Amino acid sequence: MSPEKKSALFMFLFLVLFPVTVSASGWMAGQANVANSNLPVSSVYGIISNTLSWLLAILGFIAVMGFVISGLQYLLAAGDEGMAERAKNSMKYSIIGVIVALMGYVVIRAIHNWLNAGSSF
Repeated sequence: MSPEKKSALFMFLFLVLFPVTVSASGWMAGQANVANSNLPVSSVYGIISNTLSWLLAILGFIAVMGFVISGLQYLLAAGDEGMAERAKNSMKYSIIGVIVALMGYVVIRAIHNWLNAGSSF
């Protein structure tokens, strides 16, 4: 059997037969089972949204650290043009990284609003 056929069979089994089997067996049929399992009860969208918020917070922390390190490099250059130029480049790339990450977040939110026909961020 070719690898394409194997992957197609696996996807069929996982996406079609597994949910049918799970729903037929009544697995996690009641809220009591979910409450006792210590699993999150929020939606997939909520989990992804929280993950993106955490990643944005981590990005902000890394950006601030990059700005501080670049500023210290620039201050400690003390007339050394090579080190001052490296500090300027570090600051420039740090700013570019933050802009790219924030634009990614904005694009994801815009697509979400377009698909849901909403207008609020």
